[in-house]
Amino acid sequence: MKKILLGAGIAIVFIVIISAIQQGGAASAIATLNTSTDVKVEKRVQNYNVYSINLPKSLDFAGEAVPLNQPDIRERVDREFLVNTYWQSNGILLIKRAQKYFPIIEPILAENGVPDDFKYLAVIESGLQNVTSPAGARGFWQIMTGTGRELGLEVNDNVDERYHIEMATKAACDYLKESKSKFGTWTLAGAAYNAGNGGINKQLEAQGVESYYDLLLGEETGRYVFRILAIKEILKSPKNFGFNVNPSHGYEVIPTKNVLVDYEVDDLSAFAKANNINYKILKIHNPWLREPRLDNKSKKEYAIAIPEKGYYN
Repeated sequence: MKKILLGAGIAIVFIVIISAIQQGGAASAIATLNTSTDVKVEKRVQNYNVYSINLPKSLDFAGEAVPLNQPDIRERVDREFLVNTYWQSNGILLIKRAQKYFPIIEPILAENGVPDDFKYLAVIESGLQNVTSPAGARGFWQIMTGTGRELGLEVNDNVDERYHIEMATKAACDYLKESKSKFGTWTLAGAAYNAGNGGINKQLEAQGVESYYDLLLGEETGRYVFRILAIKEILKSPKNFGFNVNPSHGYEVIPTKNVLVDYEVDDLSAFAKANNINYKILKIHNPWLREPRLDNKSKKEYAIAIPEKGYYN
């Protein structure tokens, strides 16, 4: 009888172990048997772990060193690495979009003498999307209406070149170079993109310092460069931060040709059909066209991007 009971007991133990392995893995099974009467809670703890981040030994923005030896700077850097590492869905989307849009942005930055690191500024501004902020800033580079016009962009209800990635990138370069000339460092130029040249200059004078890292600033501008630093490192080496994105999963650039237009287009849907696409696809590739027509009273020449054949059914 004892042998029967012993055999039954052993069988029950094996059944419990096998069941636990199937549901949560061997480690969970052992832990469940040894330490817990609440199987579900124990499995959840054993199968989900959150880790702090090993910060890089050194960081720089546009070749300018970050003073990680200062305790407040190190904490602020750490915050942005944690926030952006553990916002996993957003991180994967940024990696995929970067594969599509960085090849467009990078050569424009280089041609205009702006460091490549500023492509990450566009990432934190808009997530590489043509979005509109509550304050009215628009496009990848989040340019305000007045600033856009000052920088030579056409901004009105019919045409808004803040949504034109190439033109907006060139305009952003002009603004950044002006800020660099004024403040002397690319780091302060980056901060000024958020707070404005006047805002940064006011704080530098009031606090009697010369470096972004020595300024006491409001929440948004105070985090701004640190967010760029974190996104830069994550997008440069995503696997180091747990992001595994197959390059084939990234978004692709669709080749286009330009159709030059120096006349009014009353119906952009008809224009799209004449070019063997539909209105939706026309707007995807030309988001700067804000209405279903192109007024063009001044007979200005516009380049309308039309995707090459074979990419859309």
